[in-house]
Amino acid sequence: MIENLVNDPLSILAVGILVVVGGIIGLRLHAFLALLLGAFVVAILTPEAAIILYATGKGASLGAAQNLASQKEGIRIATEFGNTCGKIGILIAMASIIGKTMLESGAAEKIVRSTLKVTGIGNAPITFLGSSFFIGIPVFFDTVFYLMVPLAKAMAMRIGKNYLLLILCITAGAAMANSLVPPTPGPLFLISEMNIPIGMMMVGGTLVGLVTIVAGYFYAAWANKKWPIPLRDSADAPLEQIRELSNKDEKSLPSFWSSLLPIFIPIVLISANAFFKTFNNEAIWVLDFFGEKNMALALGALSSLILLAIQKKGDKKGLTSSVQTALMSAGVIILITSAGGAFGAMLQQTGISLRIGELTKDYQMALIPLAFLITAVVRTAQGSATVAMITASGILAGMATTISLEYHQLYIGLAIACGSKLIPWMNDSGFWIVCKMSNLTEKEALKTFSPLLMIMGIVGLIVILIAASIFPLV
Repeated sequence: MIENLVNDPLSILAVGILVVVGGIIGLRLHAFLALLLGAFVVAILTPEAAIILYATGKGASLGAAQNLASQKEGIRIATEFGNTCGKIGILIAMASIIGKTMLESGAAEKIVRSTLKVTGIGNAPITFLGSSFFIGIPVFFDTVFYLMVPLAKAMAMRIGKNYLLLILCITAGAAMANSLVPPTPGPLFLISEMNIPIGMMMVGGTLVGLVTIVAGYFYAAWANKKWPIPLRDSADAPLEQIRELSNKDEKSLPSFWSSLLPIFIPIVLISANAFFKTFNNEAIWVLDFFGEKNMALALGALSSLILLAIQKKGDKKGLTSSVQTALMSAGVIILITSAGGAFGAMLQQTGISLRIGELTKDYQMALIPLAFLITAVVRTAQGSATVAMITASGILAGMATTISLEYHQLYIGLAIACGSKLIPWMNDSGFWIVCKMSNLTEKEALKTFSPLLMIMGIVGLIVILIAASIFPLV
């Protein structure tokens, strides 16, 4: 009995949480070390049988699953560390170059000044909120965040306040679009499992998303007043440099359209590629090549370097220094994010998703809140919103399509999407991206970013329940 308790995924999860949170907050360990330590502890505690079950459940052959289970803990962690790094490493490096060069060239300052002329200072956060939501429909959450952060820093310097509000607005818009509206991976898998038309999910996800980000905005405004966080000095964006740019004469800044190119190029290429793949069921080779996210961000970084070179009039030393500073900053973020991905993957190998599925399969509860609850528990346990959506839709797909429902299964899909917002913490790579690129401390992120997503997810559930009763769509 004691052995079963020790090997239970829930027990291993609890130990993993204790190691990571205790290490960072209690022992003041660097986040990279705490996450790596947590990954090792979880990997050591996970029995081979659980790893085999996990791997076969993912479609691996029995031989491949046994091979994975027989690997040393360090190899499994290094593999998942590398997998995460492969997904985000180039993106973060290119985004850091874009952010640094946009700040140094004055491009971010030009965009901010042009935006304020149209919206006014008071509406700047709402502009950031709406922009990040619609950009986040075809573009991944982390990419949107990378591209918008330099603008938030320049805007905060220009208006002299509301840095946290701007960061939370970017986060709110991009996070909800990422889970609610196809063609991002989570919603795409969900609609195929739940037999939901893509057009219906896009419309429903957009409507629910708009309501949730309004709720998110009100929380962000409250948090900004209660815990005002200043724009902090950092190696990649020194305050003195941002201040100098904010005082520059308009004529010395680049043009508005050339300033937009480092952001505009990757967004257009990625969006166009996603559009054609989604609605034409095939890719145009030019878009397939240039619209791949790593290539698109690299092109954005190239355009930002060209813009900086023009502004610096060919100063090679200045260009080299900018790129070196950006990559040094990116390296730390990549290490922390990859360690977070490894920790989350080790939790998944414990079989935590299957364990949660067993606990909830006979739970007599309405399907909409049940879908939300299952997804929320899986997200909190292993860190990935996409994995949580895939797990929950796999558990509920049969129930949703075989039971005679009084409403369209769209609402169950939307509930799964909203449930994937709860609860972001230190096993989520997105948590570290937000934390490190915005220069928030772990404590600040836990009391601002994490509750923001929780509130939006819960508001989404309430909206879905009301909509299902008023507009059942059947």
